[in-house]
Amino acid sequence: MTKQTDIVATEARFPLVNLTLSPLNPRQVVPDADVIELAQSIWDAGLIQSIAGYDHGDGTAEIVAGGRRLRALHYLADKHPNLATTRPELASPMVMLAPDIETAEAWASTENVARRDLHPAEVIRVYGKMEANGGTPASIARAFAVNEKHVYRRLALANLPEPVLDSLQANDISLSTAAAFTVSTDEKLTLEVLEQVKDRNLSEYQIKQMLKPDAVSDTDRRAIYVTEAAYIEAGGRKTTDLFAEKVFFDDVALLDALFAEHCAEAVEGLKAEGWKWIELHPSPHFYEWNQEYNKFGTVYPVEGELSEDQAERYDELAELAEGEVIDAAGEAELEVLQTILDGDFTDDQRTHAGRFFYIDNRGKPQLTSAMIRPEDKAAAIEAGVLRKSMHGGGSDAPKSPISNALRDDLTRISQGARQHAALRDPDLLIDLLAYQLSHALHWQSPLGINLIDVPNWPTTEAEGYTLDDRLTSNPPRDMFETKDFGASFRAFRKKGQDHVRGELVRFLAAQFKGGDASLRKMIDKVIQPNTREVWTPTAANFFSRVGGPYMVTLWRDLLELAEDHPTVTTFAKLKKSEKAEKLEALFGDAEYRAAQGVTDEQAARIDAWLPEGME
Repeated sequence: MTKQTDIVATEARFPLVNLTLSPLNPRQVVPDADVIELAQSIWDAGLIQSIAGYDHGDGTAEIVAGGRRLRALHYLADKHPNLATTRPELASPMVMLAPDIETAEAWASTENVARRDLHPAEVIRVYGKMEANGGTPASIARAFAVNEKHVYRRLALANLPEPVLDSLQANDISLSTAAAFTVSTDEKLTLEVLEQVKDRNLSEYQIKQMLKPDAVSDTDRRAIYVTEAAYIEAGGRKTTDLFAEKVFFDDVALLDALFAEHCAEAVEGLKAEGWKWIELHPSPHFYEWNQEYNKFGTVYPVEGELSEDQAERYDELAELAEGEVIDAAGEAELEVLQTILDGDFTDDQRTHAGRFFYIDNRGKPQLTSAMIRPEDKAAAIEAGVLRKSMHGGGSDAPKSPISNALRDDLTRISQGARQHAALRDPDLLIDLLAYQLSHALHWQSPLGINLIDVPNWPTTEAEGYTLDDRLTSNPPRDMFETKDFGASFRAFRKKGQDHVRGELVRFLAAQFKGGDASLRKMIDKVIQPNTREVWTPTAANFFSRVGGPYMVTLWRDLLELAEDHPTVTTFAKLKKSEKAEKLEALFGDAEYRAAQGVTDEQAARIDAWLPEGME
């Protein structure tokens, strides 16, 4: 077996006039257009890849690999007579020299010997250099055989501070991490974040949050409602994320001011319709069954009637719409007829009632039902706008959809979530015990030390509700018939301090109730309880225990659908048990969510949702 030897190549510069194309070079014929295009690329970015040949020993060399590049260099020399002065590195290019004719022949056959895969950071810098020398994205794209979108993204990377590109080339950060830095316009902050993310597995989203902690995405409801055009016209600054195809609104104060201004204009326009009051609701959601509003009265639009001809035409258009063969004019006509059927509020109703106006998560303006404030009810009843309640107490406030029994269960679940989270910090629980034993806190004690009733052990185990096993298994052992407590205690201690500490922590967590508001707030900040970590609403544990209208409204709000959306109207017609089953699937079945077309934003809202009264 012949011992393999390494090929030792050398490099040297040769004047272009001393370089000729070797007969061994496989590229003997090259289209002029290709040569000109490559020449422009070399002029903009330099000779990125060396050419390779064989040194005759008389100051000349034959090029065996890189024939197209050699032709492009000769083209530049003809076009720029002073090339030796303006671009000496191109007038006398570097040539990789084969040590012998056999190696040169091998290089000629492979053609790509002088080439090496460029690191992404090198490519980015080449793109930047080409642009600085007058190259356009279109010309750069042609030179590298890529699309212009790719070029624009690489040029965005080329504008990053050099330390970021250095870190990329040193493989301290990935290309996707470097891309995340393009959203920043603050070089000082960029370099600070760079040092924090090196060799750390942070997501692009996390990095962008660090670089743009106060910026607002163009998907934010405020940005959608105001519109990018209005924001820019008002002098707002934006940052474009080419890689995520997002826009960030940098002037949050300006955006908030414009949002408030637009909302105020909308409110004034609604007031002009004759309503007694219009109030801006700050949240993107409005729950009319909330306790804050359950004392309000509700009035409904007066339904309209169609003439015989209109009714016949309505049926015709509805049939066309059902068959999806209706044209735009027909849709407009059907909408007019539907508006008549839906009816409208009377002037008297508007005189006594008002509505809450809000912007939903899609940036769409929304109005609640027409509502009468408690102080206006008497006048509304006298005017015949509101009917007096037939129930005791004289109040027509809607009944809360959450029964007392269900509310008690939900409260217990919220407390269980706290206890579950408290197990993550044993030292805090032991510190709380010492604090409580050394202070007379009375009814505000954070620990309910009571062997008779342990809140979550195991009485609240139920479908959709799963606590840490330490809270729901192995309850305190009944020692009623034990005669030798000394022996029992010795056996207990022999299990070791880890066991003793574990039992203490387990008991304290089960007894944790929070204490006063300030203490509970402080502890929550430490343990960060999450009710949805331990509880998922199901048909059995929640939905079957509330009314149908509640479920319809919840379905509509979670999926961000209009009241007359086919999905909502279809859902509303289902039996109560069927509604409960579909909501259970929406909360717990990923395949069902996908079938419903649930977006990531909607899924996040579903996963975080809690009924009123739950913390």
